[in-house]
Amino acid sequence: MRKTLLSLLLTIPLLMSSLSMAQDNPIVVMETSKGTIKIELWADKAPISVENFLRYTDNDFFNGMVFHRVIPGFMVQGGGFDPDMVQKSTYDAIKNEASASVPNDRGTLAMARTNVVDSATAQFFVNLVDNDFLNHTDETARGFGYAVFGEVIEGMDVMDAIATVETGTTKGFQNVPTEPVIITSAKRQ
Repeated sequence: MRKTLLSLLLTIPLLMSSLSMAQDNPIVVMETSKGTIKIELWADKAPISVENFLRYTDNDFFNGMVFHRVIPGFMVQGGGFDPDMVQKSTYDAIKNEASASVPNDRGTLAMARTNVVDSATAQFFVNLVDNDFLNHTDETARGFGYAVFGEVIEGMDVMDAIATVETGTTKGFQNVPTEPVIITSAKRQ
């Protein structure tokens, strides 16, 4: 009985620590022209990416931006352009935190980047399906993957609705919604 009680007492702090970690993850509410999205940012899994995303959020960077790349059955990307497809200046690029233990599953947010591993700035995307081919597999530019840093916890139906909008080519960019899908605001909860 004493051993069981002692074992239980030793386990409680570990459980509380795990719960505390999850509760410490920031929540961002993103209002869009298609509805509201609530995002949990995984500071415990991708601290650099979360700090970066919050810096843009806290400085109202995303307000008035659009989801500029929509590919059904793949992803919805935003954070880079205004409704006229003019790219906004960003802070410096961050280190890519892609990890095989944090996959690009449906509903997760990941940092968009170029072919350069550490090139992510403000652009992010929401995975509409499990995109295993975007996961970290090795240290090469192709295998490094895309850093997942959060998850849509409410409003995935909004993301699915965005995925159905008509798209075309605008100013040389493909898969651009013909009617802009605007991020009207993004704020910490």
